[in-house]
Amino acid sequence: MLEKKIKLETTEILKKMGVRGPKFIVEHPTDMSLGDYSLNGALIYGKKLNKNPLDLAVEIISELKKRNIPEISKMDIAGFGFINIFLKDDFFANSLEKIIKSSRNFGKIKSNQGKKIAIEYTDPNPFKEFHIGHMMTNFIGESLARIFEFSGAEVKRFCYSGDVGLHVAKAIYGLKQNLHLLLWQKLFGQQTSRARFLGDCYAYGDKKYREDEKARQQIVEINKEIYGQKKFLTKFIYNLGRQWSLDEFAEIYDILDTKFDFSFFESQTAIRGVELVKEYLAKDIFVFSDQAIIFPGEKYNLHTRVFINSHNLPTYEAKDLALAEIKYESYPYDLSFIVTGNEVNDYFAVVLKALEEIYPNLAQRTKHIGHGMLKLPSGKMSSRTGSVIAFKSLLKDIEKIIEEKMSERLLSKKEKQQAIQDIALGALRFAVLKQSPGKDIIFDFNKSLSFEGDSGPYLQYSARRAESCLDEAKKIGLECSFSRPDNWPLENLERLLYRFPEEVARAGENSSPQIIISYLLNLAGNFNNFYSREKIVDKDDPTASYKLALTMAFFQVMENGLYLLGIRIPSKM
Repeated sequence: MLEKKIKLETTEILKKMGVRGPKFIVEHPTDMSLGDYSLNGALIYGKKLNKNPLDLAVEIISELKKRNIPEISKMDIAGFGFINIFLKDDFFANSLEKIIKSSRNFGKIKSNQGKKIAIEYTDPNPFKEFHIGHMMTNFIGESLARIFEFSGAEVKRFCYSGDVGLHVAKAIYGLKQNLHLLLWQKLFGQQTSRARFLGDCYAYGDKKYREDEKARQQIVEINKEIYGQKKFLTKFIYNLGRQWSLDEFAEIYDILDTKFDFSFFESQTAIRGVELVKEYLAKDIFVFSDQAIIFPGEKYNLHTRVFINSHNLPTYEAKDLALAEIKYESYPYDLSFIVTGNEVNDYFAVVLKALEEIYPNLAQRTKHIGHGMLKLPSGKMSSRTGSVIAFKSLLKDIEKIIEEKMSERLLSKKEKQQAIQDIALGALRFAVLKQSPGKDIIFDFNKSLSFEGDSGPYLQYSARRAESCLDEAKKIGLECSFSRPDNWPLENLERLLYRFPEEVARAGENSSPQIIISYLLNLAGNFNNFYSREKIVDKDDPTASYKLALTMAFFQVMENGLYLLGIRIPSKM
């Protein structure tokens, strides 16, 4: 990448001037009239070298010219020593050819080449509905997985589901109170109705656990039975409900274009979790407290958490320790990412500290990414209260609105159904991924579903508009050319397209799909401005072939960028 080349050469120049380990910024000026790149090295190191930053900038420019970087046209000094770099017109024309020839590989870089990355995300729990929290985690995790792959890493996707624990006991309690409805669902129910029924029974059991002491004791006993797997009725209901949930999750993963390489369950980690905690209890990493075994987080300025409860059963914490071990045995990773809602940030701080005491090597390789919550006009909703917003329900509501918007479009039923789903998912993914990591999101239906401005459908429509131009050009036999026409004014669109690999690198370094979204919005805005001013497909226009090359390169970058976000471009809109 040219950005890296400029930074490397400037670093060497500053080192020869006496700067140790120079650190400075190479960036694109917001105002393109100020150049294609900007350096602040002279501003930062002028004082340290006892030089006026303007004089130092002159020296750096002189040295850069000696390095003979062929893509650079000229360099100017601005402000207090900023160096603005302008690129040659031919560079942009050559970039178009590179983009088109690279096709779906354009944007792939080598910053993570040779690395093995494990990323865990989605993590829905059987016996509970797949809700919008799982959806958010899926969108972020899948996008990060694709960005890491684009940066050269081998990536394996992990999903970890809680198929044992108190939440399952609460659901089974509710199911036992509704055996007649359970039988009806088994004989006549559909996948979606079964998933909803399980969610309702969980909500009922959760309410009883909080409000009824007798029910609470029964749920505690059911929890023990689940781990023991000896009581016939409990085992039968457990196996039936678990399978219903997994069937529902499989269908949703298909909708979301997600394929996991590894799926683990708490029933697989429970025994090992107990073994680990008891092993390190003897080494004073854990301690006894009120018949339970805890990790004394206060020693590390964290909070204390229970790892084995008073019934000698492992908590989530103990099972997560075992999961880290099992993950690494299954796939010896260099880096491991865990994507969840940020309400468990404190929980993971404790778990990772405990992991550090047991397996410091694994803890150093593990990073937790906590995201904010998706809020609708009614506010955040929690599955613990039974008022969970199910993913399928939200998707259906959005699809209804899009269907009304597209009611006059002349598409076949199949084309329209696919387009509606693609646009609905695009709108949701965009809304989730456009926010900085950790921030809450307000999903505004009108703005999120608009074909204009700051939305997923806007990016999809922009890409589809370009693809329509390519289809039209193909019909009349117009081919693209990479030779810039005489007196061709440099377009902002040209000056943006080549930057895509740089944005991929930044998104990977910061674990932030938001960077890709910001870039694509800027790119789409400049293309639509170009489209409104120019007739692209015109066989009698001598500049049409170059315009077509610009359009083709734009479409390719949009296709690759939207892929990284998990957003499909509808074949018809």
